[in-house]
Parts: sequence; C-alpha cells; structure tokens
Amino acid sequence: MQTSLTTLSSLTHSQFFYLSHGSVTRTLTTAADLIRCGAAASNKRSASSASSGAPLGFVSAIERAMDKEEEYRKARAQVQRKGVEVEGYMIEGSSIGGHETCVIVPSLNVAFDIGRCPSRAVNQDNLFITHAHLDHIGGLPMYVGTRALYSLKPPTIFVPPSIKADVEKLFEVHRSMSKDELKHDLVALDVGETYEIRNDLVVRPFRTHHVIPSQGYVIYSVRKKLKKQYAHLKGPQIKKLKVSGVEITDTILSPEVAFTGDTMSDFIQEPRNADALRAKVLITEATFLDEECDIEQARERGHMHLFEIMEHSQWFRNKAILLTHFSSRYKTEDIRHAVSKLQKRVSAKVVALTEGFKSTYS
Repeated sequence: MQTSLTTLSSLTHSQFFYLSHGSVTRTLTTAADLIRCGAAASNKRSASSASSGAPLGFVSAIERAMDKEEEYRKARAQVQRKGVEVEGYMIEGSSIGGHETCVIVPSLNVAFDIGRCPSRAVNQDNLFITHAHLDHIGGLPMYVGTRALYSLKPPTIFVPPSIKADVEKLFEVHRSMSKDELKHDLVALDVGETYEIRNDLVVRPFRTHHVIPSQGYVIYSVRKKLKKQYAHLKGPQIKKLKVSGVEITDTILSPEVAFTGDTMSDFIQEPRNADALRAKVLITEATFLDEECDIEQARERGHMHLFEIMEHSQWFRNKAILLTHFSSRYKTEDIRHAVSKLQKRVSAKVVALTEGFKSTYS
C-alpha cells in the first residue's frame, strides 16, 4: 500500500496529511506531532521496508519541515524582540500592567524601570525608577548583580527622593544574604532638578500621579548655539572673544524622550509638564482601553484610560506617542484597535509596545 504525503514542505502555516498503512488521515500541525510521527514512521520503516518497499524519504521530509518550523520560530522571536523604532530611536522592552515594566532606549544607554530585570536592560548604564511597585522595581538587585557578574561598571540608578532610603535598605538586605558588593551609584533626583548623563544629554524628572509617590523623566539633548549679539561677527572675532573667556553661546535643551511610568491623566494638565508633552517621543501608559473598566475605575487604581488620552489629545505636541502598560486582559488585536482610535485624534504617530501580549489567534 502506498504512502501519500502532501504539502509537507510548507508545513509551518499549512497542514499536511499522511495516509498511513491503515489509510487513516492524520493532521499534523505542531513540531511535537512531527517528532512523534517521525519516530513512529522510522520504526515502521525499519521493520517493514525490506518486505514492503516503503519509500525512504518520509523522515527526511519531516526533518526539512521541522527545520522550516525552527526558522520561523527564530524569525518570529527576532521580530518580537526588535521593539519599535520611532523618531530615530529604537525602543525595546516589555510593559504589562501588574506584571512587569522595563522600557529600554539603547542609543541613549538608559532603561526606564527594571521590571524583572530582562537581559536587554543589563547593558544600560543608567536606570530611571519611577516608583516602588514591584512590577517596576522588583528586578533591581538582579540588575546590579548581573552587571557585576559581567564585569560591567557599577550603574547609576535614579530614584524619587522619597524612596531612596528604602532602596538603600533593600541593597543592604541583599548584601547581607548574598555577600555580594552590589556596587552602584544611587541618585535621588527630585522633580525639576537636572542631572547630566553625558555632555550632550541631561535628564529632569516631572510630576506624575499614582497611588504611591511617583515621577516621570524627560531626557534632553544638549547643544550650543551662538548668542544673537555675536551672530554678525566673523570667525576671528568670535575666536578672540572665546579665548578671552566670554561666554558666546547659549545652551539649548531639546526634549527627546519622556517616560511617565504609572500615572493618572492629571499629569497632562500640569503646566510644568509641558516638556513631556512636546518631547519627540512620549512613552506613556494606557492601562485600560475599553468600557469594561471605565475611567473612574482606572483612576481608583492610579492609572490612565485610553479615553482620557483621547479627551486631552489637544495637549500632545509630541512627534510620536508610545503606549505601554496595557492590562493583561487585552490581546494584541485590542491594542491595535486602541492605537487606531487614538491615531485619529492626534497628529503624533501612535505606536504600542506589545511584547508579551498574545494574539486572539495564537
């Protein structure tokens, strides 16, 4: 009796059928099924190939299909890992409400919150903590310890002043238990203060509104611009002034990336938060997206509803808005629908960080 095999080479997203010696049709859709079927077919072939003349290409065909499946899985994982690129910034990480938030901007060498310490965050020298909920700060000792394991320099960790003493206690407890040094530079940076990350980047916290003390951060690029009163001078004259010690330039700060962390919508209407709303990229939360959890319920939890962002859409002057921190109840299709709704209300490009969320069809 002949063995019939169809569409095996396109296994990854299609089904194939194998008519066994008993003419029973089986549908194989997973790599696990392939392995089991391949083993069974191999055993059958070993036992009966001499007498029945069964074809020898079945197992090799399965192996080719499995190779394609593995290629697909690797490609999919790579796509999921890439994050999103907006306004020249690649932004990576995971942000699932109540589970984990860690958002990484590799070109700035920064991570916002640490979640459970994803491996991609370890290489970032600067970490900005918005508040002390575990899904945002739980991986902090692991972050410091892993950097030491890889012989990376001690990181600089920025925290709201109200939690600095408790964070120091946290490290002392872990030092006592692990006998590790856990070297780091802990900086209590308050709202309105400025800290130089490098000669062309500074950071300033801004006020946010959560159920516990919290703050967001704005990263600014720094450039020098010749003062207007010297604009008419020629090169040698400008050089002479500079050599004599005259300050001939103004320092221009341009808000590049703003991160809110967890917050209610109140931050939007605070005049002192204007830079967050005009940064090239605003990374903000949208924990709830539909009527199942309304605005009042969102506010009771210290979070922001998509409907509130839409209501205050006129205040956003960003070039891109990256939505994060969706409730785990949502699927990627729900998030895409929310993005399209907000996109109609703002001029900024709206994107979402969806790593870790499942599709309805997965």
